[in-house]
Amino acid sequence: MRYLLLISLLLSSVFASEADEIIKKLDKNFRGDSIYMKISMNIKSLRHERTIKMETWAKGKNKSFVKITYPPRDRGITFLSLENEMWNYVPKIERIIKIPPSMMLQNWMGSDISNDDMVKQSSIIDDYNAKILEKDGHIVTIELSAKEDAPVVWGKIISKIDTRYYVSLKDVFYDEYGEEIRFFKYENVKKFGKYYLPTIWKIQPVDKKNNLTTMIVEDVKYDQEISDQYFKKSALKRFSR
Repeated sequence: MRYLLLISLLLSSVFASEADEIIKKLDKNFRGDSIYMKISMNIKSLRHERTIKMETWAKGKNKSFVKITYPPRDRGITFLSLENEMWNYVPKIERIIKIPPSMMLQNWMGSDISNDDMVKQSSIIDDYNAKILEKDGHIVTIELSAKEDAPVVWGKIISKIDTRYYVSLKDVFYDEYGEEIRFFKYENVKKFGKYYLPTIWKIQPVDKKNNLTTMIVEDVKYDQEISDQYFKKSALKRFSR
């Protein structure tokens, strides 16, 4: 019995280590050292449908800048994320607004992603413990459970990963009580230099069957020089034009 327990503990340690490595490779493949993207986002609900286009710049784990380019009424709206904080600039009112913690769970631009999603880009590595649940050839299912006292929204995330390219195929998000809240599906993987990226992301909340947010990556540039000027508060107005 003692030897069986020891073997079980060793296997758990090996799988935990392997899960951590897979998640790190997934994260590195997604963001590179820096990444620029053009994204079209289609938002559907029971009562309306709209399309938003944007450009995004990100460097490392904790710096990102987003500029809305379409529709015309929203053009020039910008967002800056640094560490766990987020600011927004709206040209119509010419004001920079810091997004308070109480608003982090609100829907971002009316979509099915939240302000928190836009900020917590490094959260999976920093705030969750990874464990392999299942292996099926090159497809690995990993459970990410929130670390104790981690400042996160989700109690756990179940991620299905293609280890040929280190891309997610599906992420299912659960609240702190273990209830399934929403899922992301990723499709149409393409190669960009040495990186692989799904170019279609579909987000759907479990309790709103008529809602669907589809994000289409139209252009990607990895590991190009991005000015640090994008990651200062002055960028919100400066690059809004």
